[in-house]
Amino acid sequence: MISLFKSKTGYTRVDGGDQEGQIKVEHDYPLDQTPQSSEPASSHCCSFTTGPAWVCQRPSTRREWRTLQEAEKTDYLTAVKCLASKPSKLRNTGTLYDDFAWVHKYLTTSTASAHNAASFLPWHRYFIQIYEKALTEDCGFSEVLPYWDWSQDSSSFRNAPVWDTVSGLGGDGSGVQSIGDGKCLTSGPFSEIEVMFYDNEIQPHCISRGFPKDEELSEIGQLISPEIIDKLSAEDHYEDFALDLEKRAHRFLTRSVRGDLSRFTGPNDPIFFLHHVNLDRLWWQWQQRAPDGMTAYNGNAFNNTQEPAALTDTLDMGGLAKNLQVIDVMDTTSGHFCYKY
Repeated sequence: MISLFKSKTGYTRVDGGDQEGQIKVEHDYPLDQTPQSSEPASSHCCSFTTGPAWVCQRPSTRREWRTLQEAEKTDYLTAVKCLASKPSKLRNTGTLYDDFAWVHKYLTTSTASAHNAASFLPWHRYFIQIYEKALTEDCGFSEVLPYWDWSQDSSSFRNAPVWDTVSGLGGDGSGVQSIGDGKCLTSGPFSEIEVMFYDNEIQPHCISRGFPKDEELSEIGQLISPEIIDKLSAEDHYEDFALDLEKRAHRFLTRSVRGDLSRFTGPNDPIFFLHHVNLDRLWWQWQQRAPDGMTAYNGNAFNNTQEPAALTDTLDMGGLAKNLQVIDVMDTTSGHFCYKY
């Protein structure tokens, strides 16, 4: 058995068996070189079995936003705001919060792999895991990332609990006109946060949203109805499933929220992460059903070429964390991951 415990230098790997007299040997590993757990960072963190890949035995469970207790929601919102108070790890200006928007924009345009390509799902799986790690290690978050199942709100988008101004991420923008057909948030936990980037520019601004009129919201909501999601999830081939998920369910949020989400600096809006955790959940469910779900991966490697995708393709994280290969993120209960839905 191999166990990992949090230490000052990262995680401590403890080797030892069940037989009497065996000696345990501790090894310190840097935080970016060990399997990460989604469980609280304090005390005993995670357990892994030996083998070709370390397999997490006690995966934590990511839960839907409306199922969280009020205290859990508060803890999450507090940790997200905390990121905006931490200095950037990539530049001399800006915050750790800004780093995620910058990397998402940079990797989408420079490598042509984070969107409209086979790597859309694995790239974002790793990206949101890095985000969770930042919440945990830099801001003391002790839970796991939640998700927003927007299919439950497809017919009543404005009234989704996730938009609550007290126990949610705040609602529509209502302040001064800002970027992306949006207005500044004037209520909710993120109304006082200023973000640095918008699209290709350094453009400090308020977090902005701009819900369209109800008629258009109703039309957009049809893209994420339970019936549509069920049909999408029944796709037999990875390429068909991934492209359909990106073009339908993924894009619905950019059209329905607008503002910061209208550009690839969308991580400026914290709803980005609850949205992408839900996309990851749908992929995870598809993987459980597919006979070859843990290795099913095909399509174009990049959105500007016909080069076929491969499990050995690199997932570039722009300095936020070490790069991995696609194969490293296919299973959420081994290697660098320890969670389920």
